[in-house]
Amino acid sequence: MAELNTGGKQTPRVDLTPMVDLAFLLITFFMLTTSLAKPHAMDVAMPDKDKENKDDNLEVADNRSMTILLGAKDKIEYYMGQLEKPLDGPTVVDYGKNGIRPVLLKKMKDVQAATGKPLIVIIRPSDNSNYRNLVDILDEMKIVNAQQYMIGDISTPEVELLKREGIY
Repeated sequence: MAELNTGGKQTPRVDLTPMVDLAFLLITFFMLTTSLAKPHAMDVAMPDKDKENKDDNLEVADNRSMTILLGAKDKIEYYMGQLEKPLDGPTVVDYGKNGIRPVLLKKMKDVQAATGKPLIVIIRPSDNSNYRNLVDILDEMKIVNAQQYMIGDISTPEVELLKREGIY
């Protein structure tokens, strides 16, 4: 009689080669997508936190300076020069391409033609403006390619001006 080999059964094995291929595809996909995702950040120069050497009285030429006050209700008030004797304004405008952007472009062109130097924009957010307003005005600075701008603290007379206009 013939002998049958029934002694040891082989256990079934799963071929893991497709799983390895899938793992490498996923790793490649996620590495590619994370390298393509650039962070959306803007560099802003902030004042020194050293209180001892802090000089609050920064002199800015009146004919080159534009102050932008960020108020409530998505409104902006701007003036040229000093608040006590402004060269232009104060004027209330909105954000965006039909609001502050044409004003910034015109003032930048006028100041460059008159002085040969760039416009200096001072951004002063009020307590009632929101974070989105500050981001929007910084985006406008980037869009119009403003060379010199800073974020400063709003003063009491400027708050009173916003209250008179009803945007505080």
